[in-house]
Amino acid sequence: MRWTPGASAGRAVYVVLVAALWCASLTPRAAPTDLAADRAALLAFRAAVGPRLPWAAASPCGWRGVKCDPAGARVVALQLPGDSLVGAVPLGTIGNLTALRRLSLRLNALSGGIPADIGSCAELRYLYLQGNRLDGQIPEGFFGLRLLQRLDLSNNRFAGGVSPDFNRLQRLASLYLENNSLNGTLPSNLDLPKLQLFNVSRNNLTGPVPKSLAGMPASAFDGTGLCGEPLAPCPTPPPPPPSPSPPPAPAAANGSNRRKLSTGAIAGIAAGGTVTFLVLIAAIFFLCFRCQRTMAEKSAAAAAAADSDLDASPESVTVASMDKKNTTRRSSQATAAGNAKKLVFLGAAPDAPYDLESLLHASAEVIGKGWLGTTYRATLEGGAATVAVKRLRAAPIPEREFRDKVIALGALRHDNLVPLRAYFYSREEKLIVYDFVGAGSLCSLLHGSSSGAGASPARLDFAARARIALAAARGVAFVHGAGGARSCHGNIKSTNVLVTDARDGAYVTDHGILQLVGAHVPLKRVTGYRAPEVTDPRRASQETDVYSFGVLLLELLTGKPPVNSVPGSTDGVDLPLWVRTVVQEEWTSEVFDATIAIEERLEEEMMRLLQLAMDCADDRPDRRPRMAEVVARIELIVESALLKADADDDFHSISP
Repeated sequence: MRWTPGASAGRAVYVVLVAALWCASLTPRAAPTDLAADRAALLAFRAAVGPRLPWAAASPCGWRGVKCDPAGARVVALQLPGDSLVGAVPLGTIGNLTALRRLSLRLNALSGGIPADIGSCAELRYLYLQGNRLDGQIPEGFFGLRLLQRLDLSNNRFAGGVSPDFNRLQRLASLYLENNSLNGTLPSNLDLPKLQLFNVSRNNLTGPVPKSLAGMPASAFDGTGLCGEPLAPCPTPPPPPPSPSPPPAPAAANGSNRRKLSTGAIAGIAAGGTVTFLVLIAAIFFLCFRCQRTMAEKSAAAAAAADSDLDASPESVTVASMDKKNTTRRSSQATAAGNAKKLVFLGAAPDAPYDLESLLHASAEVIGKGWLGTTYRATLEGGAATVAVKRLRAAPIPEREFRDKVIALGALRHDNLVPLRAYFYSREEKLIVYDFVGAGSLCSLLHGSSSGAGASPARLDFAARARIALAAARGVAFVHGAGGARSCHGNIKSTNVLVTDARDGAYVTDHGILQLVGAHVPLKRVTGYRAPEVTDPRRASQETDVYSFGVLLLELLTGKPPVNSVPGSTDGVDLPLWVRTVVQEEWTSEVFDATIAIEERLEEEMMRLLQLAMDCADDRPDRRPRMAEVVARIELIVESALLKADADDDFHSISP
């Protein structure tokens, strides 16, 4: 048989084809990349961790928490926050959603580790797994998510060190790893050029903070063993021990005599010093006693003289401080003659009358502390009444001025303002008595009680939050309208909004208290409620009230506390800045608290309230709406939400 070039070429092509088919048979098949494959992965995910998910339609694009691209060809988002997911996420589920851009499984009960095949989700930008029971180390494939911008793994049980491979995630803008069991040191060469938000607090980390993180707030490293800027400087290593000195030379005989004389002299000096010290102590005690007695006499005389032109009674009353058990013991100190000063009621006396003595002997507990004073819940003897007593910080304000301002505040009566019932004034103590209303402050319902062990936030749906916002807005708007252009609340925050027992309304308290403490009360640290133009909170205005109310609305919607707002807590964020960042990155759904994020039928109302909050929290005072407009806009939102709720009730009532 003759050889021909054509035959040789044919054989070569045949061999190449056979080799290609053989190689293909040895190579693992890639996961299918179509909607049917995404649907199969989601169903496997549901079977493993979410059997109650109502996924039944043929196309997953309409399933709860699932979003597809505009063409409906691939799943690009899976968002199931707080959806009772339980168990470990297996391989071949999330990892097979290769077009996924956004994944939120926060606030569930997921356990085990992050699936090793999550690196297959190469399009992933936003990943939220906080608030689960995930453990183990972060898998190697995780660091292949080169497009990742937002990552939150906080409040889990992750262990091991913080890997230097985080440097591979060069687009990362936020990284939250707090409340885990991470150990070791932070990589000294950590370099994430776009990182804006970072937190590794409450981990077992030690060593210096990398230079690239020196600009982060100190709270980002709380509860760790880290050191260096912005924390305290790292301890310097101890100096090497000194070399041992040579033994002393033998002393001569006459040196021994000198040593004995020196010892006797030292003993005499010590004895003389002891006697002198005792004499000095006695003299100091005597002088302190004389000084204290003289000051007490002068104080009593001055108090009697100052009060004589305002009240016929020369007696002053002193209220003792609360002890650590949140109970009170108070005593009155009288001068030579007269009866104790009276508790002054504003308007008619209460149905169950009580006097200052009854109030002073009532059992009490602390329910709030702030820079203006401390508030107690006082239950009178026999359960006659329960009132809220605010003990103001000491301030040198004249009684006549104090009385006039309290009377003006007491004249403000509105369904959404806590009624001011009485006051007491002395040079040492100033008390304001309110009706005790509500089931607790909005702060305690949203974030848990700072004083109660084990207390957890309440589950408030969106309709309840909107009605609370409406009630608070009406109260603040009334304050603005009742006293002219200069009338304002001055201290709007979630601890000053008391929610009704039914959790469908609210009362505003502490309105105008800022006027009663004078200009000498020291400033507190800056909180997230304060408008950017405010340098002195004692100079509040209606525009600054609107800004604070906008932050309050953001707190209601996000469930996050503003900076320095929750007593005893270091948590908190700059809410307006954080929300602006979220909106710019087009992951708006992550703004909302997980409790309300699942209410998809009310997404329009949530967005409208979010927009109103951002309008109120505008950096420019002239761009903020007035409270009357705020009330009108919230009324429309509440009306729309309630209409949808009624429609749902009608639908369920006629459904089989």
